[in-house]
Amino acid sequence: MRELLFAIAVAIHAIGFSQTETEKDDDIIPIQMKDNIPIAVIESVPVYPGCERETGNKANKNCMSVKINEFIGKNFDMKIINTQGLPAKLYKILVNFKIDKTGKVVDITAKAEHPELEKEAIRVVSKLPRMKPGTQKGEPVGCFIRYP
Repeated sequence: MRELLFAIAVAIHAIGFSQTETEKDDDIIPIQMKDNIPIAVIESVPVYPGCERETGNKANKNCMSVKINEFIGKNFDMKIINTQGLPAKLYKILVNFKIDKTGKVVDITAKAEHPELEKEAIRVVSKLPRMKPGTQKGEPVGCFIRYP
């Protein structure tokens, strides 16, 4: 029991002295992001057509994710796998894009195991419908999205 109390005392002592002083909020200079905000921190996320009745960012993100999944499922040409002689398996494609101030999908990039899969992902995402843009401080802004 004595050893346990000693270990706890040493741990508390070490934790107390290992703390470092942090900057005060007054010293922090906010970064102004006027045009491009990541979806994780935007005040109001873009709204995908059909998700207008959702309330709150979390519900809108979930609805957008479901709608984009449906859209990609309907429009992605799976024949590319056969025509390129690729083995039948699940392929991970990472797509980055921006929904601009007008709600249009722009600046699309993709990463995949095969260049043809990247091209097809870009083709499909470029056909996503125009959305209601995200807002920051009441103003429409561009919003970055990463989609696996």
